[in-house]
Amino acid sequence: MIRTRVGYAGGTTDSPTYQSIGDHAETIQIDYDPRRLTYAELLDHFWHGHDPFTPAPSGQYRSIIFYHTEEQRRLAMESKQRLEAAAGRPVLTRIMPFERFYRAEPYHQKYYVRLVPPIEMEFRRMYPDPTSFTDSTALARVNGHVGGYGTIETFTKEIAQYGLSEAGQRLLKAIAYPPRPTRESRSQRKPR
Repeated sequence: MIRTRVGYAGGTTDSPTYQSIGDHAETIQIDYDPRRLTYAELLDHFWHGHDPFTPAPSGQYRSIIFYHTEEQRRLAMESKQRLEAAAGRPVLTRIMPFERFYRAEPYHQKYYVRLVPPIEMEFRRMYPDPTSFTDSTALARVNGHVGGYGTIETFTKEIAQYGLSEAGQRLLKAIAYPPRPTRESRSQRKPR
C-alpha cells in the first residue's frame, strides 16, 4: 500500500465530522500500486481484517466496500459470494459505488504511530503539515508495523527508507518486532 487515510463515506451528510457523522460510515481510503498488490489481494486483506458476518452496532461502523470501476464492483461481488459460500451464511458487507470521501480530523489519522510519541514527533518534524503527515507513504508503512500488520522481513528491507533517526529506528523495531525469548533465556529465568 502506498498510503492510507481514515475518514467518512457512504452517506449524504455534507462535511461530516466524528462528532457529527450523520449517515456516513467510518472508512479507510487506500492508495495502492496494482503492480505490487492486486485489487483481489486487497479484497482478501479486507475480508480477513474484520468480521463481515456480525451486524454493526450502528451505521457508523457498518462494513462497506466502495468501488471505483465496474471491474472492482465485479471482483468485490465475486469475493463476497465466495466468502458466503465457504461460510454458509450471509456476509453483511455492502458494496457501493464510491461517491465522496471526507478525511477524518487530524487527531484520528495514524492511530498506532500516535501511541508512540517519540516516533510521532520525528514524523511531525518531517511532515509538519497535517495533510503531508497523513499522506506520507513512510508513515503509513510505519503505522502498519506498529499496529502489527507487517512482517519483519519487509521492515528490515525498508527501515532505512522511513527517514527516522537511528534512535527512532531502534525504538520502532523494539516496539513493532520485540525480541522473543529463546528456550535458553526462558530456562535461565529464576523461579518466583
